[in-house]
Amino acid sequence: MSRPVRERRSRGRSRVGERFEAEVGPVAHGGHCVVRVAADPAEPERTRVVFTRHAVPGERVVVEVTEGSDGDRFWRGDAVEVLRASEHRVAPPCPYAGPGLCGGCDFQHVALGHQRDLKASVVREQLVRVARMDAADPLVAGLVVEAVPGDLDGLRWRTRSRFVPLPGGGRGMRQHRSHEVVEIDDCLIESLEPQVGHAVHGREFSVASGGFWQVHPGAPEALVDAVLAMLDPQPGESVLDLYAGVGLFARFLAERVGPGARVVAVEGDREAATQARANLSGAAKVRVSAGGVAEVLEHEYDEPFDLVVLDPPRTGAKREVVAQVADRAPRAVAYVACDPSALARDLALFAEAGYRTTALRAFDLFPMTHHVECVALLERSAPGDVAGTGGRPH
Repeated sequence: MSRPVRERRSRGRSRVGERFEAEVGPVAHGGHCVVRVAADPAEPERTRVVFTRHAVPGERVVVEVTEGSDGDRFWRGDAVEVLRASEHRVAPPCPYAGPGLCGGCDFQHVALGHQRDLKASVVREQLVRVARMDAADPLVAGLVVEAVPGDLDGLRWRTRSRFVPLPGGGRGMRQHRSHEVVEIDDCLIESLEPQVGHAVHGREFSVASGGFWQVHPGAPEALVDAVLAMLDPQPGESVLDLYAGVGLFARFLAERVGPGARVVAVEGDREAATQARANLSGAAKVRVSAGGVAEVLEHEYDEPFDLVVLDPPRTGAKREVVAQVADRAPRAVAYVACDPSALARDLALFAEAGYRTTALRAFDLFPMTHHVECVALLERSAPGDVAGTGGRPH
């Protein structure tokens, strides 16, 4: 089934709707697989990459082009027919998952365990290609995506969802890369018990209506535990929590370093910063600053800190913030990332600044989708280490 696509400037003859039989290559960042097709039967040796959804590596499928023209470097497509199925292919549990249907999930056609394998492959590829880490490094080669308690075999985990309201009281989800809406009766990744409280390890957090909070019920505890284990905060150490949200990490770090230690939380959203002040009000010497992270660091906190937590938005911290963090010479940085490409780019920047990636974990906080959450530990390189590789010293 073909679907409407975004309007775009023409780059030659449109190939939308054309079908090709092809082998499915590796998974790529973004929830699709790499497929190469012979765009011109007269020149079969010249192939075009089609980033293809609803496929599994190793399959043979019929790909229908959903976006692309002769002048494009690559096309997008859907696997509309499976000629040779992967052993990891399953029937999607949701009737709205598939070509031309809801664009909310990427991997419902893949067995849950293999979904995590595919996500791990994407993270590894980004670490090698973008962060310039060695593929043989145990952090890369041994990476697995860990399951997190709180879902039902990959379903019923999303505690907050955004639907398109429809006439008559119905609701819908948009097709992939389209404004077209598919009416949804029941979204199977939506939790049957939407989150009404925000408790983590027995501590309650105040979150404004519509404010950011992890949507997987097991995510906050999993991420807090990973950050605390990696940083191993000691009494008296100073802490800088950047992109602090409502103070999730700052609260637990403040407990670990003790009432006499300095803890600073920086958050760009003023409403979230207000909530953070309330959530951290019982912790002594904790200060919350509202504003852009780079600007706040430059004008308010130019002194050294022992520990830093980075939990930036999907676009990552980027060069200016990485430089600001490194300038404060922390002994350790915990980087929480929801996009492996942005993470890999920033790990390379930290390597340039003299920090090596010494621990890395990945969590399946978004089952049935291509998204994956990572937590990396960065520590200052020892004298004599080769800088710039992004990997651990060997």
